[in-house]
Amino acid sequence: MPQKVPSFDELLDSAQRSAVHLEMRDAYGVVSEAADFNRWKSTGERDTNPDSSYWAPWVALIRRTVARGVVVRRTRIVSEPVSDYIRYEHAGTVVNIHAGEQVRWLARRRASDIPLPGNDFWLIDGRLIRWNHFTGDGASGGGEISEDPGTAKLCAEAFETVWARATAHEDYEIR
Repeated sequence: MPQKVPSFDELLDSAQRSAVHLEMRDAYGVVSEAADFNRWKSTGERDTNPDSSYWAPWVALIRRTVARGVVVRRTRIVSEPVSDYIRYEHAGTVVNIHAGEQVRWLARRRASDIPLPGNDFWLIDGRLIRWNHFTGDGASGGGEISEDPGTAKLCAEAFETVWARATAHEDYEIR
């Protein structure tokens, strides 16, 4: 029987205390970002309007999640020098922060000794994992849910170790 993977709204609406997100790819090819990414590559301009049709649903979700007292943190492990995609992501992170997320960056070379899961993930309340799978070219490969306690522990420990080493967004200089 196929597994039901909750939407991000359902996932974050279920959070009681924490929602952490670890990103480990240097490029993503997500269809919903393609137009904005291509515009940024050709003009250097990034949509940073939290009320735009691109950002408004995410901003509303994060704001209502944080308003309930849930701490939302995101850490990105990146290769340096960074890819164009990471430059694009960095330019838009001001909106994530404006919405209420806490965001940090870690140079991949500083993560070599950290046991990391093989996929990006969201971890909700230290127990529910939403794996984000991607194809080789960065397109979404779908999500998967796990509540395995040992795997949740691995994700929690990996995230906290990365978080402790990472640099706050406002202090991270793109290289």
